[in-house]
Amino acid sequence: MAPAAASLLLLQFFVVVAFGFWFAATPCMSETDLDDGEFSISGGFDSFAYHGDYSPPSPPAPAPPPLPRSVTCEEDLKGVGSLDTVCKLSSSLNLTDHVYVAGSGSLVLLPDVTLSCAASGCFIVVNVSHEIRLGENAVIIAGTVSLAAENVSLSYGSLINTTALAGPPPPETSGTPSGVQGAGGGHGGRGASCLSDNTKLPEDVWGGDAYSWADLQNPWSYGSKGGTTSKEENYGGEGGGRIELNATNSIEFYGTLLGEGGDGGIKGGGGSGGSIRIQAHRMVGDGALSASGGNGFAGGGGGRVSVNVFSRHDDISIFVHGGRSLGCIENSGAAGTYFDAVPRSLTVNNNNMSTNTDTLLMEFPKQPLWTNVYVQNCARASIPLFWSRAQVVRGQISLSCKAVMSFGLPHYATSEFELMAEELLMSNSVVKIYGALRMSVKILLMWDSKMLIDGGGDDIVATSSLEASNLIVLKESSAVHSNANLEVHGQGFLNLSGPGNMIEAQRLILSLFFGIYVEPGSVLRGPLEDADDHSMTPRLYCEDRDCPRELIHPPEDCNMNSSLAFTLQEIVVGGLVTGSVVHFRLVRNTVVNSSGVISASGLGCTGGLGRGNVFDNGLGGGGGHGGKGGKGYYNGSFVDGGVAYGDAELPCELGSGSGNDSLAGTTAGGGIIVIGSMEHALSSLSVYGSLRADGESFGEDPKRDAIMTSNVGPGGGAGGTILLFVHSVTFGSSSTISTMGGHGSPYGGGGGGGGRVHFHWANIPTGDEYVPIAIANGSLQTGGGLGRGQGYAGDDGTATGKACPEGLYGIFCEECPIGTFKNVSGSDQALCYSCPSSELPSRALYVTVRGGVTERPCPYRCVSDRYHMPNCYTTFEELVYTFGGPWLFGLILLGLLVLLTLVLSVARMKYVAGEELPTLVPAQRGSRIDNSFPFLESLNEVLETNRTEESRNHVHRMFFMGANTFSEPWNLTHSPPKQVIEIVYEDAFNRFVDEINGLAAYQWWQGSVYSILCVLAYPLAWSWLQQCRKRKLQQLRDFVRSEYDHACLRSCRSRALYEGLKVGATSDLMLAYLDFFLGGDEKRPDLPPSLHQRSPMALVFGGDGSYMAPFSLHNDNILTSLMSQAVPPTIWYRLVAGLNAQLRLVQCGRLKFTFCRVVSWIETHANPTLSAYGIHVDLAWFQPTTSGYWQFGLLVYATVNENPLQAIDEEVVLTEQQPCSALVGRNRSDRRQYLKLTEPLMPRKVFGGGILNSSSLQTLKLRKAVCSFPFLIFNIRPIGHQDLVGLLISMLLLGDISVVLLTLLQMYSISLLDFLLVLLILPLGILFPFPAGISALFSHGPRRSAGLSRVYALWNITSLINVVVALVCGFVHYITRSRENHRNFQSWNFSMDESEWWILPCGLLVCKIVQARLIDCHIANQEIQDYSLYSNDPGVFWQA
Repeated sequence: MAPAAASLLLLQFFVVVAFGFWFAATPCMSETDLDDGEFSISGGFDSFAYHGDYSPPSPPAPAPPPLPRSVTCEEDLKGVGSLDTVCKLSSSLNLTDHVYVAGSGSLVLLPDVTLSCAASGCFIVVNVSHEIRLGENAVIIAGTVSLAAENVSLSYGSLINTTALAGPPPPETSGTPSGVQGAGGGHGGRGASCLSDNTKLPEDVWGGDAYSWADLQNPWSYGSKGGTTSKEENYGGEGGGRIELNATNSIEFYGTLLGEGGDGGIKGGGGSGGSIRIQAHRMVGDGALSASGGNGFAGGGGGRVSVNVFSRHDDISIFVHGGRSLGCIENSGAAGTYFDAVPRSLTVNNNNMSTNTDTLLMEFPKQPLWTNVYVQNCARASIPLFWSRAQVVRGQISLSCKAVMSFGLPHYATSEFELMAEELLMSNSVVKIYGALRMSVKILLMWDSKMLIDGGGDDIVATSSLEASNLIVLKESSAVHSNANLEVHGQGFLNLSGPGNMIEAQRLILSLFFGIYVEPGSVLRGPLEDADDHSMTPRLYCEDRDCPRELIHPPEDCNMNSSLAFTLQEIVVGGLVTGSVVHFRLVRNTVVNSSGVISASGLGCTGGLGRGNVFDNGLGGGGGHGGKGGKGYYNGSFVDGGVAYGDAELPCELGSGSGNDSLAGTTAGGGIIVIGSMEHALSSLSVYGSLRADGESFGEDPKRDAIMTSNVGPGGGAGGTILLFVHSVTFGSSSTISTMGGHGSPYGGGGGGGGRVHFHWANIPTGDEYVPIAIANGSLQTGGGLGRGQGYAGDDGTATGKACPEGLYGIFCEECPIGTFKNVSGSDQALCYSCPSSELPSRALYVTVRGGVTERPCPYRCVSDRYHMPNCYTTFEELVYTFGGPWLFGLILLGLLVLLTLVLSVARMKYVAGEELPTLVPAQRGSRIDNSFPFLESLNEVLETNRTEESRNHVHRMFFMGANTFSEPWNLTHSPPKQVIEIVYEDAFNRFVDEINGLAAYQWWQGSVYSILCVLAYPLAWSWLQQCRKRKLQQLRDFVRSEYDHACLRSCRSRALYEGLKVGATSDLMLAYLDFFLGGDEKRPDLPPSLHQRSPMALVFGGDGSYMAPFSLHNDNILTSLMSQAVPPTIWYRLVAGLNAQLRLVQCGRLKFTFCRVVSWIETHANPTLSAYGIHVDLAWFQPTTSGYWQFGLLVYATVNENPLQAIDEEVVLTEQQPCSALVGRNRSDRRQYLKLTEPLMPRKVFGGGILNSSSLQTLKLRKAVCSFPFLIFNIRPIGHQDLVGLLISMLLLGDISVVLLTLLQMYSISLLDFLLVLLILPLGILFPFPAGISALFSHGPRRSAGLSRVYALWNITSLINVVVALVCGFVHYITRSRENHRNFQSWNFSMDESEWWILPCGLLVCKIVQARLIDCHIANQEIQDYSLYSNDPGVFWQA
């Protein structure tokens, strides 16, 4: 065969075999294969068909033609080995014709080996069963390179290059540009053209066109040649060739695949890139492949790349960008396409090379659908069809890095396009739509990107629809712009997040979103600010008098979700929302932040029903709407403004303008803002920014005012309408709701009339269900605009609300003011009538009622919780008025007290009558104790066993020092007195004294308890002290009687019988003494001593002169026996009784004065009688303790004079006004005579003390004693009338407890704190006098009754502190309350806590003072029943 014929036959065979081999060997993956993770070479692309329409399967492909003969390894390829085993090429080989290599083994190109066929369109086809491996730096060069094996490996540095070696492109394509413009060739993307044509858009000029779109997933076309700039020679670069890698198993890709277009230089256009396709089950490596266009005067377009690898673990670099244009740097060739078959994604990437040339994306496949489309890095993708659907599933359409995607033809914007994807992601990119777009995605994200929709003015394609079911976010100055109608809806969120973000259209509709957020600096606008002539103009119903129905009752159209009560859950406006008609139709909540503005200002009618009239020169009055427009003024004449129109109760009109378009320009009225609808009202509207529908002021619109003359102009536009269908509103302090009229022109233009604001409340709760429906802290402005020059201002507009039900008034249906009621429907405040003042009690204030007051009487409350409804009385006053008022209550209380007093007195008389009646039996002179003597003679009783031998054996009485208190306990002095020195051992006695003093001392806690009780309640402290004294005395007695061994006594008998020492005490337990007795075995004739031998003998008084313990002389059988040695017992008993009667009048704190009476009585009554028996007594003081406690008593002297002085006949009376010297002065001569007779006879024994007389009393230095209330409670002389005194005490006692209870009730009425203070300042001290008084009145016997009465007196005086606290609390309350002026307070009304607060505390104070005096009388009557004891006549005293 001739060589030429053989070559032609071989070429044809190789072409047929190559295409047949590709289609037979191309592996395809089904969805099941993808899910199972297994690879299969059976099946076609139909197995990927889902989410698309069903189509029948294709017929089976025809059987491939027989394969040509393969070259051999050693002979043809100069290699080593066999193609059925391993063929290794170790040397380079330059081929001149096509080569087909086939075998069942492997083909290996060793490092640095080159296999080259540099002719255009030359084939190198390798099809072996096992492996194809290119070593490091191995190269294959040809126009077409096809490698098919089980495994293909390209080592580092290896290269397969088909650059500029393309064969002829497919027939009937226009990839090679015509003419001599030097344009680039086209393939996957158009070639660039540097031709300048001012009549066309930059994207309308290109070089070679794109082709082979149908082979996008399996490209196998050559690139096209670039154009030339010379007719003589074609300088254009050649197109790129074809490369195929087909491995049934895996590909190791670390080399490079080049199928780029050839460079055309400065005189020719660059060729377009070729085709590269890779198919395998698995691929690894980090190689690179490129099907880029060639550089030239104008760059060539990129080629096409397809990768069909199931398991990719590679990091290869893929380039399909256009070639660089040397003649126009900014316009490189268009990018080619890269298709990844397994995820079915398309990538258009121009590698950041700027271009104005498009990559054409023709019809998107319906079956199977793509998953992702990426347009990146300055690539421009265009869908130049009249109608097309760009649909991808399970993926996204992504535009980034200055990418541009356009739909339609710029000059024929009448097409409709559908864009459907999971996500549309835009970053620094642009989408252009010429016509209408129907977009349906789940997520739309825009970052510094633009979506520009050109409706072209065609009504058929006037509306574009953007649907994002989940989310729309615009950031970094992104914008969606349409010069026609634009509908944006979704079921998720729309977020314009930041300055510069914008969605604007001539008519903008947002619906179905869950929430819309317009952040500060973002804008929603419709219509456009700078609309051109091609933009659609929205229709405004300026001349219609009827309200458009769709504003009040919007239709339930296809854009509404009828399954939800509210389509939009929330709108948050922080930026600007502006439009002629802003209608929030189906919204639940709307929030306008402080930076947010919803505005329809100046977007209403330039004419309208209330258009302002104009002069011939164009100067006019203001437009009218809610208020009439202001009159315009020019050259002495006025022109009327526009009339008012519309319904203030349901406004829905645009504001009217002023002016004439043909003269001095126009101004527009305000637009309409409608939030909610009649059927679907907002749940809540919160405004912290602005809602504005103001009229336009003259000079605000530069375009409209450009034709104005220099000195005249129209009036201001009227304010528009703000109509709110809401449940509740909140207006912040800086918020503004405004429909102000615009200002007129400076030379006489009238101001525009104010607009209308109406709140149409959806549901106004009433009664107990009422809650405030508005918090209005901002400003509501409906005023007319200002007239300038001499023009008039426009009239104010209206601000109304839905008619309020009963009890509510005003625009916001607030509760009527306090003190008013409303029983009709309406919003006027005049319907809230004042409540009659006569129905309001004193101390009451009107109160608000939830839902307002709807009827009389108006509700009120008392001014304080301590007053009780309905009359606002205190608890005490309620009690008083329950019984008919203060006077009747007082009479009833008084009568009840008298009755109870009588009952109490009768009961007391029956209970203790026998004890209180004085005896009428005359005294028997021979008895030892005369029953006619008073109670004080009971002190004569002996505390111990009365035994005669004790009197005979008595040696001496030694008195304890101290008052038996916690600070001054009883104590004995050391060293035995001289009287007992003969019968005791001194050392043993001193030890006994130490023991007895230690036992007499009190524990520290006893004194602490006493101190605490003194603060809390002194009567309890006194009782505690007496109990401790009693126990202490018993301890001392027990110690001496049974515990002490009497070791200090010399008498053996006394020590054996424990009878030599006895401890005794006075009845008040303040004075104790130790008696010494003989044992009977002393055998001393001089013992016991007689009365004369004991002289002077000290008799110490018990008590301390206080109210509870008056001074008294203790008498017992021992003392009586001693005195009977000289004085008859009856004389001595009478003397003791009279002396004790005088001593009880001695007052603590006034000892010097009150002792004068005792001294006087001794001198006038005692000594004259005793002197007849050789006895003389003097008042004396004895050695005080270290703490200053003084003991007083009598000093008894025995005289030898047996003839007493004659009794002094003169009666001497000493009153409290007479000092002691008065008595001494009057009886000075008798006293001197008496002293002269007795002085020689008085023994001169020394004792530790001194005689008290008129002189020594004045110089006596006593410790200052603290006596409780000495001016209220003190011992007095008896007054008699015991029954009457008891009756009065009973009455006062009952009155006391009654007033106490009423006072406590009054304090409780004032406050709980005052009640607790009065009750517990001395715990329960104010209540204890009553039980103490009852106990005293009903006690048996005068002695017990007197003792309990003294305790009763203590409680009574102590309770004065509680009374003082009550006075202080009442005064403080009175001062506080007097500063409050309660209206309707009636001054004559009884008020125990206002001006009469002092009555009860003061009455209680008087009651207690009177009780104190009566108790003193009662005690005196009980203790002194023989009134002759106080007789000033000694004769009467002794005769009784």
